[in-house]
Amino acid sequence: MADPQKTAPPRRGGRSSEGGSAITKMLRVLEEVAGNEPRKLADIATAAGVTKPSVHRILAELTELGYAVADGAGSYSAGPRLRALAAEVADGTAAASIDQLLTALQRQVGQTVHLALRNGDHAVYTQKVESDQPYQMASRVGMRLPLHCTAIGKSVLAHLPADELAAVLASTGLPGRTPATITTPEHLARELAAVRERGYAIDDEENETTIRCIGVPVLDASGTAIGGISVSTVKFLVTAEQLAGFAPALRATADQIALLLR
Repeated sequence: MADPQKTAPPRRGGRSSEGGSAITKMLRVLEEVAGNEPRKLADIATAAGVTKPSVHRILAELTELGYAVADGAGSYSAGPRLRALAAEVADGTAAASIDQLLTALQRQVGQTVHLALRNGDHAVYTQKVESDQPYQMASRVGMRLPLHCTAIGKSVLAHLPADELAAVLASTGLPGRTPATITTPEHLARELAAVRERGYAIDDEENETTIRCIGVPVLDASGTAIGGISVSTVKFLVTAEQLAGFAPALRATADQIALLLR
């Protein structure tokens, strides 16, 4: 019988050169993007012991599914679904606690409440608490939302480093969704400065006509915006001034959710 130590394939960095089965490769790559710091594809491949072409395919799938996020500059980090999963593993009550916080906020403001987490150049709704008003928002859990014309999205963009913001806008552009959408870089820059100054973002029919939203960021331990929460309503029910009045309650809820997602 052949000596298994003599016939085993060579190992690279403590792992087989082929990286193992497809599932093993995926899990190794997932482990490498699970940290808070973005990592280059080449670094992930080296650490995981998986070839660059395989890592590229795996990361494309993980990004599409929301388990990884591409920053537009060649680096990857944990995506919203991976963060949510980690929170549930670390604390089995985390998801339920987030639901309770969002439900309490909805009861306080009387309008529809959303939580969305950033995934690359867009965000994804992960939770929604519908209002008891005689209408329903078209949004749904799992829906992607653009960043430049939504309250949650602008809250995220306002907290990005300049180079990362530029990469996102280069990827998406500033397409007009309604007549009120911001479509020039100069106008968006002024808007994001205002968001940083007042601590919240407003979407006044910029993504959907008749819909107004207020949003605040959800920040991780380093101060990076990983997503945001919003209150959405129709313009004939809530004035812009009333909407702005929801900001303190939103901020308090976002801070509590941030702690659960860390």
